[in-house]
Amino acid sequence: MFNRDRWKEIIETLTSNWFRTVLTAFGVFWGIFILIILLAAGKGFENGINLEFGDTATNTIFMWTRTATKPYMGMPKNRRFNYKITDVSDIRESVKGIDIISPRNQIGDFEGNDNVVRGLKTGAFDVYGDYPDIIKQEPMKITSGRFVNYNDINEKRKVAVIGEGVKKILYEKDESVLGSYIKINGVNFMVVGTYKKVNSDGNEGAQKEIYTPFTAFSQAFNMGQAVGWMAITAQDGVPITSIKEDIFKVVRKNHKIHPEDQRAIGHFDLHREYGRVESLFGGIRFIAYFVGIMVLLSGVIGVSNIMLIVVKERTKEIGIRRALGAPPSNIRSQILTESVFLTIISGMTGIILGTLFIYAINSLLDASGPVDMFANPSVNLGVVTIALTILIVAGLFAGFIPAQNAIKIKPVEALRTE
Repeated sequence: MFNRDRWKEIIETLTSNWFRTVLTAFGVFWGIFILIILLAAGKGFENGINLEFGDTATNTIFMWTRTATKPYMGMPKNRRFNYKITDVSDIRESVKGIDIISPRNQIGDFEGNDNVVRGLKTGAFDVYGDYPDIIKQEPMKITSGRFVNYNDINEKRKVAVIGEGVKKILYEKDESVLGSYIKINGVNFMVVGTYKKVNSDGNEGAQKEIYTPFTAFSQAFNMGQAVGWMAITAQDGVPITSIKEDIFKVVRKNHKIHPEDQRAIGHFDLHREYGRVESLFGGIRFIAYFVGIMVLLSGVIGVSNIMLIVVKERTKEIGIRRALGAPPSNIRSQILTESVFLTIISGMTGIILGTLFIYAINSLLDASGPVDMFANPSVNLGVVTIALTILIVAGLFAGFIPAQNAIKIKPVEALRTE
């Protein structure tokens, strides 16, 4: 229940020595301010990394072949082998939990020799033979036309989807792209779409790629049943890391690879790498809370010391109140209320100024453009709630010892104090 006289007394006590009160409050203010800033910075780093991944299917592994390092079933070591299109169906049938398997073949290099011609213009580009599902694993924005579809696969259509970088090199600025033809290693392909890679972070090569149907690519460039490499994504709730050994077993069996040959199958486990990044985020949050709380604790100790001094200065007043019949609970609540009030006021100031600082940083980022691996530093309502809880607990902690000392004061001894 609100007691006007009590709150008037609290305000008078805290304002009787402004300089001391401000110095005491600064420790709590600075602790909360640092906590908010560190958590926001960690969130900004997390947001930046997540933007780098974008909509990429992180529950994915990429597989390619290397040299077999052990002889097995009459096959020599140090031999090369290629995946086959039959591996795709065998993996899907034998391994549970797989969502997407995208076999891929590839020719060219955007920094190599010219391999694509259109009229008098030429260019060097990465050219892929893919299935339509690759767009779910390697997100891109279709800027005109469409992407490769299963009708293209089934009918072995020689169609192509080109990047905006390819378009700039092979076409005039206002020239129509859709329906035109480009020649890839001497084979004509009709352009049916253009794309722009999302979250490519200014990577020039990402916009200089050409996608064609896997079947038409294999036929045009005499790939037969060979598969260069595969991207395999697991279903939601099934970590690809947990089933990749089952995938490797199928491939080893199909190509007579020794079961203990760990080097024959090259792979990159995106799920595991992303898990490491998430662990890093957790570590950053822990450090932010640890540092912030340690700084806050030093401020709380300062508040507790000042409250001890306040109790010492008010010994005679407390003795008179006790002599007039004030119960110990009344004295205790008075000291605790002063401590919590001082802590919350200083802490809320830290939260408000921290929020304004974060707002200013976001405004600068919006004005200057994106920054690598850092975006939208922020704190959510949960963090503010935690901060307020810490403040209340810290205030009670800071006032507990002074309050206990206050109620131990005997009225007779207090009245004798000068």
